[in-house]
Amino acid sequence: MPASQTPTSHADPPVPAHGPSPGRHPVRRHLAGVLLGVLALVASACSGGASPTPPASLQGSAGPSGSQAPSPTPAAPVKLVVGLGYIPNIQFAQFYLADQAGYYRDAGLAVEFQNKIDPELVTLVGQGAVDIGISDGTSVIPAVSQGIPIRYVFTVFAQFPSIVFAKATSGIATAADLKGRKVGIPGKYGSSWIQLEALLAGVGLTTADLQLVLFPDFGQLAALEKGVVDAATGYANNEPVRLELGGEKASVLALPPASQLPGPGLIVGASALSGPKKDALRAFVTATQRAMRAIEADPTKGLDAAIARIPELAKDRPAQLAVLQATIALWESDYTRTNGMGAVDPALWERSISFMASLPDKLLAKPVTAADCTSSALLPSP
Repeated sequence: MPASQTPTSHADPPVPAHGPSPGRHPVRRHLAGVLLGVLALVASACSGGASPTPPASLQGSAGPSGSQAPSPTPAAPVKLVVGLGYIPNIQFAQFYLADQAGYYRDAGLAVEFQNKIDPELVTLVGQGAVDIGISDGTSVIPAVSQGIPIRYVFTVFAQFPSIVFAKATSGIATAADLKGRKVGIPGKYGSSWIQLEALLAGVGLTTADLQLVLFPDFGQLAALEKGVVDAATGYANNEPVRLELGGEKASVLALPPASQLPGPGLIVGASALSGPKKDALRAFVTATQRAMRAIEADPTKGLDAAIARIPELAKDRPAQLAVLQATIALWESDYTRTNGMGAVDPALWERSISFMASLPDKLLAKPVTAADCTSSALLPSP
């Protein structure tokens, strides 16, 4: 994602305001929907029962006096509190565009954006204090296993954004090449850590086969540029983009399709799926998807919307556009191209739950299934 934050993870830290965060939760929070307008039926002035709508020639007349009948009162917009990533940034361009272009308004919504870190958002959504927000799938699984009542309802990142990156000149071209190398990480937690474990498991290695170097302040990109480490964890739409903007070709190690994990997506409280705001939430999702489609077709629309929301991004427009384009590339997968943008893949979730349950980190408090963690109830029609 262009100079902003990175995708959210259940334990990843905040992202710098100038670009996607190499740490915890950079991208996370804002979504849209379509609200059904309800027209009041005109009751018969003369009979006790409901009468059919009068002919157009008679509408506006109120009996013998011919006085004008009052116009129906428009339904008040439904307020939705939307939780995004910790720092406003280019990665939330679809939410900013949907808001500024009137997609949310036309759906009968009044949207309030709040920026929170991933763990905080998960809790607030579960409590109902935030109506809808962004969270990593790898945060949702352990949260649900701990009894937090949330559901993942729309896939924003259909390709898992966490990666390991290195300079192309390092000789690191595959996960197997990481053996014995110095690898920078922010800590042993979050989506980037889980991704590293999954990447190594695919080639028969574990993190014990690496020389791990901790960067709690998320300085692994600078460390790699200076040669302090050979490789580092990061995000496909952040560090490699920045590295190449600086003139250094990057080598990127991403999870193969068979080992993908669920990326950041929209979450709601489990009770909201049958609550009074269900239609409004579905309308929000639909409006957000519409904005994503518009940005896919013309990324400058997303860039302009982000700059309108965060004026300082204009100082770094080319880099921001590069991050946004890298972000857009992660929105779709073979599954979503077949089943619709935002579709939630149950098989991917089941595989991911099994993998996370097998980790020595003991992330899951109790067994869960894909049905416990996800719902398709708010997805727009394909």
